[in-house]
Amino acid sequence: MKTIRQNKFLIISLVMLVIISIVDIRYTYKAFDNAYNQIISMLIIVPPIFILIGLFDVWVPKETVIKLMGEKSGARGMFLAFFLGAFSAGPTIAAFPLAMIMLKKGASYSNVIFFLMVWSSLKLPIVFYQITTLGLKFSMVINTTMLIVFIISALLTSFIFTKEEKELFHEKALNS
Repeated sequence: MKTIRQNKFLIISLVMLVIISIVDIRYTYKAFDNAYNQIISMLIIVPPIFILIGLFDVWVPKETVIKLMGEKSGARGMFLAFFLGAFSAGPTIAAFPLAMIMLKKGASYSNVIFFLMVWSSLKLPIVFYQITTLGLKFSMVINTTMLIVFIISALLTSFIFTKEEKELFHEKALNS
């Protein structure tokens, strides 16, 4: 019974696929084609990202992360979090394992949260795409506003999370 609950999404997807097959088999072929394309694109992107994350975990000492991005890193830690997020590659889901390693190595929660926000919205390819489609002025207004909101939000996390919650996050990062 527990297996059914754990695989609920898969079971629902398979039932929907059978229903769609009954309605029109062309949709089933399209679904399989889309799934195949997604798997191929993930196999191209994800392994190099995880290799780089593994290298970061092994090559960058904990003391360095604490010094550059720890609780007392100040603006330098925020700038480094911005740099890592803005010059990143890959989908946002790839940022979470890196964020976990950063927490494990002693980075401050505000810097890690800022890194995640920048990775998801202010990566250079996204900004360049915005400029070409929306124009420079509008893109700068959007991105400047997001950057200000991200900085304020990241700094507020230091006050919102209690010490116990931060320790729980750190413990979860260490155990994963």
